[in-house]
Amino acid sequence: MKNIPAILITAGILAGNTLPCFCIEESVDIEKVIQTNIEKIEETVNKFDYINLPWWENFNDPYLCEYIEKAINYNHNLKIATISTKEYYEAVKIQFANQLPTIGAGFAPAYVKMTETTESGFQFALPLLANYETDIFLKNRDKTKSVRKNYEMSLLDERSIYIAVASAVGSTYLNIVKFDKEIELQEQIVNERKTIFDLMSKRNKHGITSTADTIRANKAYVEALSELTELEKQRDSLLHSLCVLIGESSDNTDGIIRKAYDEINFTGIIPKTIDSDIIEQRPDYLKALHNAEKAGIDVRVAKKEFLPSFNISGLALFNASDLGKVFNTSRMLSAIGGFAGFDIFRGGAKIANLKLKKHTYERILEEYMQTNLTAVQEVNDALLFVKKDNEKLANTLQQQDFEAKDYNFYQKRYEKGIVSKLDLSQSKENLLTINKLAVNQQTECYIDYISLYKSVGSML
Repeated sequence: MKNIPAILITAGILAGNTLPCFCIEESVDIEKVIQTNIEKIEETVNKFDYINLPWWENFNDPYLCEYIEKAINYNHNLKIATISTKEYYEAVKIQFANQLPTIGAGFAPAYVKMTETTESGFQFALPLLANYETDIFLKNRDKTKSVRKNYEMSLLDERSIYIAVASAVGSTYLNIVKFDKEIELQEQIVNERKTIFDLMSKRNKHGITSTADTIRANKAYVEALSELTELEKQRDSLLHSLCVLIGESSDNTDGIIRKAYDEINFTGIIPKTIDSDIIEQRPDYLKALHNAEKAGIDVRVAKKEFLPSFNISGLALFNASDLGKVFNTSRMLSAIGGFAGFDIFRGGAKIANLKLKKHTYERILEEYMQTNLTAVQEVNDALLFVKKDNEKLANTLQQQDFEAKDYNFYQKRYEKGIVSKLDLSQSKENLLTINKLAVNQQTECYIDYISLYKSVGSML
């Protein structure tokens, strides 16, 4: 029976290696260590800070702000993005646990009968195993840093999605309001073209107007009806989109309340130039920067894979033939030892991995440079569109003023009997058409403001 403890030690080690290791990764101290490294990022994770809600208040439309808030709270894509950041956060904790010791426990009952003897009986062993890889070269720490970079990038992805959804809500809402106004004006155009066609039909019967002119008037009337239908279709489609953006069914379009177009008044200040510091706060720019830093860390880890690893292991084995005496320290066996390991041959895998990480770093660095150029381009384009579309709107408003004066002139002449009802209706149609153009261009300017807001990462 003297060999029984040795047998049980072996059994205990096998049992300990096959049972789960109970790591202490959930302890308060570890949580504090992780939180210390991440808390600076999470200070800015207020979802409304992502979208700079006060900027949206410049439109002086409470309904618009309400829909953006609904999107923040109920949009499913935003919830997906937020859950994704939590997944990356847990991955950081998992990787951090690799820097800590692991402790495992097992239970190994055995019935033992030695050869050439009649002695036999049950033996019970409780092995406790501990193992710790001493991170002398900080390889595991660098791996944790690399995983943490993934978490930081997921927060920037989350911010990007929040800005994109807020921009989509704002653009969709303003286009709906625009279509409301255009439909209102188009209905008036339809009425005027119907009036023109009726007048020309009567004049044609008396031989005053040609049949060709009458047919053209009828054609214009039908085209106006088709355009009205198209405008209604586009508005209804946008209403469906807005419902989905705020996390509601597209059947709820009747519940989409909005301001009248004429009541919207943007009072914010749109800068003529953008400081480069603001561009550097774009989430895609910051993500590219973090990605480059992560690639650099991965190269460092790949280099450290060539270094030896050092492990410290410990064993405590409680052994007894009586289960009630298994914790008797007089029958306990304990050991502690170290191990240094070094790969002699891996078929060139480590060299290939190092080259791979270096190539990845070079590629990501080029992506970072490209992201920087693209960011500057998008901001410059947005500023250009704001400038040119405002100039175009100013010219259209001048034309609108001329048409309004012209229509007033026709009204006075019509009251005096100098011009016909037909001439007055044609003048009114011209005014309604230029009014539609002004509405469309004014909304384009609003959308340009949102594009600029998006291009600078909401930092207007």
